[in-house]
Amino acid sequence: MINEQITDRIIAAALRIHSALGPGLLESAYREFLFYELELDGWSVEKEKSLPVVYKGKRVDHGYRLDLLVQNTVVVELKTVELLLRIHHQQLLTYLRLGNFKTGLLINFHAAHLKDGLKRISN
Repeated sequence: MINEQITDRIIAAALRIHSALGPGLLESAYREFLFYELELDGWSVEKEKSLPVVYKGKRVDHGYRLDLLVQNTVVVELKTVELLLRIHHQQLLTYLRLGNFKTGLLINFHAAHLKDGLKRISN
């Protein structure tokens, strides 16, 4: 299944959660619910996956943690902020670059309408 189809399914799951619960919960709660929802849908999902960073030969094993990694191809970064900023976009791009992933989703569950808090990003 291509990444666009995977991201469409992740977005559908996020929309189900947001419709049921709305904004206002902690990011960690939405992460647990999205992880659960995607597993119910039969997806391979890793939660808080460690992403090592290497600089001049020095490796830091826990430089970053991906909120979710779906099908070992799509990085999902969750936020619960008033407004998505450029730094959030840059953070996801860094994750994609460091992990050599092609596609990521930035999902802000704090948005009144989740479609306004969704960004699909390609590396």
